[in-house]
Parts: sequence; structure tokens; C-alpha cells
Amino acid sequence: MDNVKVALMMGSKNDMPVVEEAVKVLNDFGIANEVKVLSAHRTPKQTAEYAEGLAGRGVRVVICAAGGSAALAGTVAAHTQIPVIGIPLESMGFNGLDALLSTIQMPPGVPVAGVGIGKPGAKNAALIAVRIMALSDPKLLQKLEDFSRDQAEKILKG
Repeated sequence: MDNVKVALMMGSKNDMPVVEEAVKVLNDFGIANEVKVLSAHRTPKQTAEYAEGLAGRGVRVVICAAGGSAALAGTVAAHTQIPVIGIPLESMGFNGLDALLSTIQMPPGVPVAGVGIGKPGAKNAALIAVRIMALSDPKLLQKLEDFSRDQAEKILKG
């Protein structure tokens, strides 16, 4: 896909049920995206090469989902200047707390934005990506404002 604006990465195809939540949001906003399975630990060279090539392809935001040590988002952030959002995933008996801490405890100079654990985090990661892109896209900003208004109306209607 040539017009990809958001790259979504996950360490294993088993993570797809969570990543699909972000894909749904991006698709609802009409944002071209692609999903890639790459691991910070098992495919480090390919992960770095992919991350380094994103900016040249016009990708504006990267969303990475990983559990356990959750090194994917940090590894990607080390290889690109594109904003990286990390989604921590539940795994290995810590209910995702291990992944959350790994995602947000980045050294200064290698920023990763972190969201909540699992599917709610995936939805919010996509919405953060939309907000980033809406800064320079008035039509997307209008869609985002409409979305926010619709959310408020659903709550008020009960």
C-alpha cells in the first residue's frame, strides 16, 4: 500500500485481536494503514530496517503492540523520528503490567507514547494517531470533532 499513514506493528500474529481494534478506528476515519508482524527480539534486523524506511514512505505515526518485555515500541522509536505509540498487551502472568512498565519507561531521547493495556489501549492509540494527523489536516480534524460530538451525544442520551 503506497499511501499508508499509520503503520501498526505487533510482535506476534497472536496479537491481532488487539491490533484489530486500532485498525477499525483508523479505517473509520479513512486513514490508510498497514499491519506488520515483527519482533524486537526475534527479528531485530528486519524490525530496524522496517522502522528506518517508514518516513521515506510517508508514514506519519507508528503503533506498536507487544507484551512481556514489550521492547517493540522502544526499538522502533530508536530507529525513526516518527511518533511511536506503544500498546502494552497482557501476557506472562502479570496482566500486562510488565508490558505497560516496559512501554513507558523509555530513556530520555527515545520517546514512546503509552496507552492503556489491551483493546481499550488499542482504540486510544488509534485516536492519538488521528489527533496527530488532524493537526495538519482540516478534514480529518472535522471528522475527529464529529466523532467527539457523537461520543458525547451517546452518553447524554443514556
